[in-house]
Amino acid sequence: MKEKDITQKVLEDNNDIFADIVNGLLFDGKSEVEENELVNTTVHSQYKAEDGKVHEQERDIAKYWKRGGTDIVLYGIENQTKVEKRMPARISGYEGASYRGQYDKKTIVPVITIVLYYGTDRKWTAPKNLKSLIKVPDNLDKYVNDTKANVFEIAWLTDEQIAKFTSDYKIVANFFVNKRKNKDYIPDDKTTIKHVDEILKFLSVMTGDSRYEEILSDKEGVSNMCDVAQRLEDRGIEKGMKEGLQKGLQKGIKEGIKQGLQKGREEGNQMIYSLVEDKSISMEKGAQKLGISVEKLRANMINAGYKCPDME
Repeated sequence: MKEKDITQKVLEDNNDIFADIVNGLLFDGKSEVEENELVNTTVHSQYKAEDGKVHEQERDIAKYWKRGGTDIVLYGIENQTKVEKRMPARISGYEGASYRGQYDKKTIVPVITIVLYYGTDRKWTAPKNLKSLIKVPDNLDKYVNDTKANVFEIAWLTDEQIAKFTSDYKIVANFFVNKRKNKDYIPDDKTTIKHVDEILKFLSVMTGDSRYEEILSDKEGVSNMCDVAQRLEDRGIEKGMKEGLQKGLQKGIKEGIKQGLQKGREEGNQMIYSLVEDKSISMEKGAQKLGISVEKLRANMINAGYKCPDME
C-alpha cells in the first residue's frame, strides 16, 4: 500500500472521527453512533477480472457498528479528491464483498458506503448510481440491482452542516469549505485540535501541499489552525530568507567574477601599454594583441597617461 493511501485513512480511522462523520452526515448531527460501538473489519477482498487473473481490492475504511454485542450496520468510508466516473461500480464491488463476508453469520446487516469528496474546483458531476453507468433493456430494468453512491461534497457543506460535527472533522470540513471559496485561504480556525499529527498529514495528502506535514518536525505549541498558519508563515519567511541569501551569494559570485575579469583585463591592457611605451613592441603589435586598431590603442594609451612612441 502506498504511503499516501495509508496517510489519508489515519485520521478518519479514529473512532471519534468516524462516529462524528456518520452522525453528522447520516443522522443530522444526532449522537446515534458512539465511538466505543465501532469495531474495525477487513478492508481487503478479491475479484476475478476479464483477464482471468485474481485482483485485490481495498476500500479505505470499514467498521461494524455494534450495540450490545449485536451488529447493526457495516459502514465504509471512501475518500476522493477527484471525481470518479465509475464510483457506483466500485462501491458495488466493495459492498458485494462485504455481504459475502457475512454469509456464514447468523444475521446479515446492511452495508452503507459514504464517499467523502474533497475536491474544491468543481462539484461531483459523475453518476451516483449504478444504472446511470450501464445500459439496461427496458424489459429487464426491474431485475437489475442499483447501487447508490452516497457522495458528500465536503467543500460545499453549509455552516449549519459543519456545526453538526463535534470532533476534529469540523476543522477539516471548515478548512475545505474556505479553501473552495478562496484558493489562498489562510487557516484561521481557533478550535483546539485533538489529533494534531493526523490532521496535518491528512491536509498534506488531500491538498497536495507538503508544508502541512513538514510542520510535524516543529509541531510543539500547535494547538489549532491559527498555530498551523503561523508555522506556515514562519516557514515561508525562513524559505524566503534562504532563497534570498542564496541569490545574494550567487549574485556576489557573479559580480566578483565580473570585477575580477575587468581588473585582469585592465592590468593586461596596462602591460601592453608599457611595452609599447618602452618600445619593446611596436604600436601595430600592441594593437594586434589587444584586438583593436592602432588609432584606438593610441587614444587608450593617452587616456591612461602613457606616451606613444610615434608621437615623440
